[in-house]
Amino acid sequence: MGLDALDEAVAEAYGDMNDEVDVELDRETKNELALLVAAFGGDRDELFRRGIHQLFRSTVDTGDLDFHLREAFDVTYDEYLAGMTYDEMTGADQYPQRSDERRYQQ
Repeated sequence: MGLDALDEAVAEAYGDMNDEVDVELDRETKNELALLVAAFGGDRDELFRRGIHQLFRSTVDTGDLDFHLREAFDVTYDEYLAGMTYDEMTGADQYPQRSDERRYQQ
């Protein structure tokens, strides 16, 4: 996995979405949504958008997004935004790994 795989997954997920996304809501979610609609006004679409933005921001701020990206694609959100891995940024991937086995031989 890597940045290319993540780019493909994001593009595929984006392409699969229409302007409208149908979501089944359980009873608890319906109750919470009804309370939010009553409190903030009747625009459910805006509440869904705000909820997604809040979840995204929260996962970025807590490092949860990086954890899941590292686990699934072996990259972080910063690497995704930069379009290159930290090793590519620092040049660490340009040099072959040194074999330390010879260093300890007599």
